[in-house]
Amino acid sequence: MMVLSHRTLLALAAVADIAMHARPLPVAAKALAARLELPPRHLETLLQALVRAHILKGLRGPRGGYELARERRKITAAAILRAVLNESVAESGPPAESKLVAEVVAPLVESAGAAFLRELDTITIEDICQRAEALKLSDEPALGTDFTI
Repeated sequence: MMVLSHRTLLALAAVADIAMHARPLPVAAKALAARLELPPRHLETLLQALVRAHILKGLRGPRGGYELARERRKITAAAILRAVLNESVAESGPPAESKLVAEVVAPLVESAGAAFLRELDTITIEDICQRAEALKLSDEPALGTDFTI
């Protein structure tokens, strides 16, 4: 059973793709969408949520695009999930007022969710990139450093 939404999986894949391809130039949203086999505008709101969460940096202009806001070994899967979930919570409105939900279901699900996030905090974009590179999923060779100050 898949616990994460398709949107969250896309966010993880997008950050990993940007980590693998953002050297020497930022990754254009159009190129990213093509590699993920999506329509070009499909990722815009997702990428903006990741920029607001300081996971990605958005660069404007003809050579603009997206690059990591910090080292890939410092970006966890949980941080990406939180960024996507925070965007979704803002859009979903207030929770139901049921006592069963508030006093039983929500605390149980929240506890399980916290355990899940702790596990995702152990997975970094570096781990995902290394696995993708081992499987030769990247069409470009590794370029050494992945972050510039």
